Amino acid sequence: MSTSTMSAPLTLNLPQGSLRFTFSSEAAQGLKADLGELMSTLKAAAATQGGEPTRRTPQPPMEYRHTGDVFLEVFCNPNIWPSPFAAKVLVTLRDDRIRVTTEAELSQIYEDINAYLE
Repeated sequence: MSTSTMSAPLTLNLPQGSLRFTFSSEAAQGLKADLGELMSTLKAAAATQGGEPTRRTPQPPMEYRHTGDVFLEVFCNPNIWPSPFAAKVLVTLRDDRIRVTTEAELSQIYEDINAYLE
């Protein structure tokens, strides 16, 4: 049985609670790739700083959008965070009846996606 097109509940853990919704493994792979790229960008920026206050090259924001049973958007501006472990993302989850927008830790969302894909 192939899991590439199956949908299963994904739980995103937040500082105050969690969000649980149906999400496909294909969509999770896409989100994982975007989050991994964002983490690499932030790690590289933190490494080049090396404790010295230097001017970083501005990076474009990461914006992930997925429309399925619900609409999911994950947004992060990498220019305002010193490292991937300090970074936060803005998560929006909505359908035609409800909309939830909240802030979450980048590292936690990345861990949640990895756990979902295992």
